[in-house]
Amino acid sequence: MDMGRESRWEKDAMTVEIVFALVTAAVLAGVVFAVVWTLVQALDLSGSAEKRVLAGGALFGAVAGVWRLVRVLLRFDRQRRMGH
Repeated sequence: MDMGRESRWEKDAMTVEIVFALVTAAVLAGVVFAVVWTLVQALDLSGSAEKRVLAGGALFGAVAGVWRLVRVLLRFDRQRRMGH
């Protein structure tokens, strides 16, 4: 009976970790894009230069978000396998 509860706790812990990874990845991507957008506004870029820099910022934000997501989930898996 305890095994069922432990497996449920493990499932809950995994769900919490996945949500944490998704939320922090989205926040990181948003912050990176906001910094790039602020730079575009501060440098008063316009036209194609503005579009290219914002597209690069969006791409960099997406890459940073995916990196964060993978890093958090791999760390959780490593700790789970070690029994922590």
